[in-house]
Order: sequence, then C-alpha cells, then structure tokens
Amino acid sequence: MILAMRGTEFGELSAFMAVAEQRNFTRAAKQIGISPATLSETIRHLEERLGVRLLNRTTRSVAPTEAGEKLLARLRPVIDDYEAAIESLNEFRDKPAGLLRLTVAPPAAQAVLAPLLAKFLAQYPDIKLEISVDSANLDIVAQQFDAGIRASDRIDRDMIAVKITDAWRTAVVAAPAYLARRGTPKAPEELAAHNCIRIRLSSGALLPWRFQRNGKGFDVAVTGSLILNETSLMAPAILGGVGLAQLPRAYVETAIASGKVTALLEEWQPSGAPFAIYYPSRRQTPAALQALVDFLRKEQRSRAGH
Repeated sequence: MILAMRGTEFGELSAFMAVAEQRNFTRAAKQIGISPATLSETIRHLEERLGVRLLNRTTRSVAPTEAGEKLLARLRPVIDDYEAAIESLNEFRDKPAGLLRLTVAPPAAQAVLAPLLAKFLAQYPDIKLEISVDSANLDIVAQQFDAGIRASDRIDRDMIAVKITDAWRTAVVAAPAYLARRGTPKAPEELAAHNCIRIRLSSGALLPWRFQRNGKGFDVAVTGSLILNETSLMAPAILGGVGLAQLPRAYVETAIASGKVTALLEEWQPSGAPFAIYYPSRRQTPAALQALVDFLRKEQRSRAGH
C-alpha cells in the first residue's frame, strides 16, 4: 500500500515513473526538479534494492524493460489515486466546505447560534453542521468536535477562544398571571416565598440563581415544584404561570417586550461572561471553521453597531 511506503521508496518510484514515461533522463529530471546525475543514481539504487533491471539505457535512448513495463502499469493507477486524494484536499484549503461538528452550551445554542443558522448555511452551502447541545464542558479533541461555543470563562486556557458576543445579562421573569396570584418580589431574598423553576445541569448540579449588589455577586437558594434539564420546556412553564425563572435575557427579550412575561429584580441582575467559539490550534484551521469564526465575529460587530 502506498501509505506503507517510506519517503525514500516513494521518491524512487516517482523517479522511475518519470523516466519510464518521458523516455529521457534529462526531461524526467527537469520534470521532478533534480539533476540528471541524481536521477540516474536514484534509479540505480531502486534497481539494486529490487534486484531487477527496470530500464534499458543506451547513449541515445531509455526504455522500460519487461519488468519495468509491468511495474509502471501497476504503479500508474496507484499514483493517480494518490494524486487525486491529495487534490481532494484543495477544497478544504481553498473554499469553505465539509462537515463541522460543534458542541454548544444550551444558552449559546438558543440565544446566539439558532437565530443565525439559516443565514450561515445559505451563505456557505457547501458546509454541513452537526451541533451537539450539551451543558457539560467536553474535551472537544477527545470527542472529535471541530469547535465549541461556551461562556468564555469556562473555556480551557490551552484553547484558541474568539469572543462572539458581548457580556450578556440574566433576567428573572414570570407571567403576569403568576404575579397577580402570588405577588411580585422586590428583592432577591423574597424569592424564598415563591415557586422557582430550576435547571439541573448534566453534571447533576442545580444551576444557581445569581445576583449582584454593589458590584459583588451572591447566590440565592430557591425552591420550587419544577426542575428541568432542558430549557425548551421552560418557556411553556413560565407562560403557563407555574413560577419564576432566571435565564439569559436574550431568551426572553421578545416575550418581555410583548408583555407576555414581566422582568423582575432588574437592578440585581449580573452580567455573564461573553460567549466564545473555541478550537485547539491556529495552525491550518479548516476553511469551513474559519468561515464560521469570521461569520460569528461579523455578526457580533453588527449587533454592537446597532
């Protein structure tokens, strides 16, 4: 198999093919970029190693022997396949194409990536995306992901991380019907008297409710009748008046504006770390991944400009 060849063996066979097809050492040497003397020595080494003469030489001509013709006939399709395989990589160097596997934190998936998927795929029709939404901070190399998107303060330091959002705020929200029934909390400490919808992370831990006062963050222990591990179930529960929830404001900005939910405790809401796309190395970044990074950065600048 060609993959089992050592570099010297492949070079010798390539040299033999050049001479056998050109029938001339000078032209063959020029084709592969070495001197005629070096080419002649290479062919001699190959014949000695194989123990068979491959080329008949005279002062005026060069022609393959019967053994050389047989070897040439077997090598040609192998080399053609090899060259085609190398050529197939050009699409990954020259244009954004191929499969990108991403692991994305749920807030980033819903608030950042979901609204942009159609636009990105329309702009890059040769790219295919496979997105795994997971709150766990996975090892993207071991799990064979091309990149991940998470809060920048959760990304390992040995990763290349590119911010794709500004710092984002949380919101505590409830449906007007719930507030009419149970009252409106005026301070985080009053949440103890309310039914709070909570999120359980894939690690098993409950996502804490965090607030800030005078620039300092603090957590508040809350309880409630509903615990979810899937944020898509949260909206129907909130709108149905089950209870209060704390979540990224981007999730509920439209619902707040329309009056479907009411934002509470606004002055106590903390800012979260910006989301970033991260990947293992700057070297030979696939064109498809670079296209996604550039696209997300452009979208961030566009949002910041409004």
